[in-house]
Amino acid sequence: MVDDPPPYFQAHIFVCTNRRPDGHKRGSCAAKGSEALRDYMKARAKELGIPGIRVNSAGCLDRCEFGPTLVIYPEGIWYRPQTREDVDEILATHLQGGGRVERLMLTDKDRV
Repeated sequence: MVDDPPPYFQAHIFVCTNRRPDGHKRGSCAAKGSEALRDYMKARAKELGIPGIRVNSAGCLDRCEFGPTLVIYPEGIWYRPQTREDVDEILATHLQGGGRVERLMLTDKDRV
C-alpha cells in the first residue's frame, strides 16, 4: 500500500457559478449572485489570512433551487449564503473556528 501525500489544502470551497438561461424553471446560482459572493469570499479569506484554504468556482452542483450554493471539503458541508455577511459568518465560524453555521446549511431535507 502506498501512503497518500498530505493534502495540499486543509479546506477546499467550491462555489457554484453555473448560469442557466433566464427564466429556467430551476434557476441558477449565478443569476442569484454567486459570482460576486465567490469573489468576495476569495478576497475576504485572503484579507483574513486564513491559511490552507482554496475558494474555487464550480459548475452546476445540482442544488440550484437553493442557490447560491457552496460546499466545503473535506467535510462535505453545504451552505446557501445570500449576503456578504453570510460569507463572513461561514469564514469565521466554519473555516476559522471549526464550527458550523446551521442556519445556512443545506441538509438532507433540502432535496428536490
